[in-house]
Amino acid sequence: MADANLSPNGPQQVLEAGDYRAVISGVGAGLRALSHRGRPLVVKYPAEVQPPGGAGQLLIPWPNRVRDGRYHWQGEDRQLDLSEPATGSAIHGFTRFLPWRVVAEDAGHESAYVRFGLRLYPMHGYPHILELTAHYELNEAGLTVEVAARNRGDTAAPYGLGAHPYLTLGRGPGSIDEAVLEVPADTWLPVDDRKIPTGARESVDGTQYDFRKPRRIGGTQLDTACTGLTRDADGLARVRLTDPDAGRGVELRLGAGTDWVQLYTGDTLPAAYRRAGIAVEPMSCPPNAFATGEDVLAIEPGARVAHRFGIGAL
Repeated sequence: MADANLSPNGPQQVLEAGDYRAVISGVGAGLRALSHRGRPLVVKYPAEVQPPGGAGQLLIPWPNRVRDGRYHWQGEDRQLDLSEPATGSAIHGFTRFLPWRVVAEDAGHESAYVRFGLRLYPMHGYPHILELTAHYELNEAGLTVEVAARNRGDTAAPYGLGAHPYLTLGRGPGSIDEAVLEVPADTWLPVDDRKIPTGARESVDGTQYDFRKPRRIGGTQLDTACTGLTRDADGLARVRLTDPDAGRGVELRLGAGTDWVQLYTGDTLPAAYRRAGIAVEPMSCPPNAFATGEDVLAIEPGARVAHRFGIGAL
């Protein structure tokens, strides 16, 4: 008989600080819920349900898709498992369904954090060992996430990082049609019917992908990688989703090295989640990066890389 206490998302870690509350799952070290004064900032889902559309998951060691699962790295042809058979692609790395462990935590009132760790051993098409940490911290500014990777192997490892939160106004399916979106991105990446880039990035000028000035999403359908991000004086690029009637919303802050953002309006999700939020996915490299080499990091033996992003209420 199955254990009724077991969840497909593993143990749940709750953080509370000031007006914020977050829930992070042990499986995948993914963000399952985040709220401000009881108002949801990301699309949440029950603990007994696997993340719909990858909600809140960390995407390591590559985000998005690798066409045919094939890539070439330092003189060697490699083949990844095709984890998205419908498109014949390897998608979103290895770690989102693996059990992470809590390695440190602190439940303060003004700030609270939990740090997860995972040792990623060699996988099909990826003969490397990475020591990974995911640090979630809440304070008066909201949630900050730092994901770091150290190469414990003896050869350079290709690496990219992504995350998959769905920003929301908390009004349920279809509600993002009325939301106002602001994305400080100058270019977008055309893709084919397999969601693989077809060529060079293009300007957002005059396209449906231009959200540099805040505007209503309406019926626009997005599953689009954007870059050419404009950053504020603090070095952060900010994507904002706001409610024009209530005068409030949520923003995602992209730190150094997360120079790409994937926007996905959730049009293919189950009915209960369809267009209830918009995935705003910080990425360090674009789709199919392992195959093209674009913005892929080479982590040398013993070296460490880290990326940060954050989410806060408006």
